[in-house]
Amino acid sequence: MAGNATRAAIVGNRRITGLPADVIAELVADVGPSRHERHRAKPTSRPRKRAVGAGAKHRTVFVDRRLATLVHLRHGVTHDVPTCWFAVDRSTITRAMGEIRPLLAERGCTISPGVRLRTPAGAVDHLGAGGQTGIIDGTGIRVRRPAAGREDRGVLISGKNQQNAVEPMILTDQNGRVLFGSPAGPGSCADITHARQLGLVELLADGPVVEVLADAGHQGLGARTGRRVVTNRRAPARHLPGHRHPRLRPQHHPLKTTPNRADASPPLSRTDS
Repeated sequence: MAGNATRAAIVGNRRITGLPADVIAELVADVGPSRHERHRAKPTSRPRKRAVGAGAKHRTVFVDRRLATLVHLRHGVTHDVPTCWFAVDRSTITRAMGEIRPLLAERGCTISPGVRLRTPAGAVDHLGAGGQTGIIDGTGIRVRRPAAGREDRGVLISGKNQQNAVEPMILTDQNGRVLFGSPAGPGSCADITHARQLGLVELLADGPVVEVLADAGHQGLGARTGRRVVTNRRAPARHLPGHRHPRLRPQHHPLKTTPNRADASPPLSRTDS
């Protein structure tokens, strides 16, 4: 159960719930009686199977259940976040939200149904319709090494971090909201190759006008998509001609001589002396 300090911090920060403290107090006072009447009418609507007072008890007070539901509705977080905040089990939060959400819906506290983007084409169309900038990047997820003797044992080795990994391609909007996540590919597959396999080159070249930001691993997609993919410049590789390691570059060493001879005058010969 959350303490008074945790509850006060959630209520006092408007960015968490989206409502000021006085409005939250009015909702609690308004929803409380309705919840009590519904709770009393529920056992009388069907034959009783348990004795009065039996069954699981709420480990959170009504205000905490109300705050957990507000956080979920505002930010769309999973039930694990309020679970950590209020130090209860996940099933407790799930049952609390199932109780509070209908009561809030009766007073207009609802959320509009979200847009589900299941394909890269839907994500690109969504960005084009809103005039937003997209961000694309591959995210490496480390996995266990395959068993010895398998033919595809080296496919998962990522050349970037030299570890066994799988890499899905993530497409977000300019605010970092995830729009599409591709199936995980092997870690040895380059980012630009993964983007080509998903058909992003054709979607960006022939679809709506969308600007997509990417890292140097996607360099080359800009020329194929009409400069709609913007990448940063790649650092010069050490193995390319003309590049010299810092240790191999000529260095300017200080003069190793006595101070009275460290001047620009030519040394005196024996005849001059």
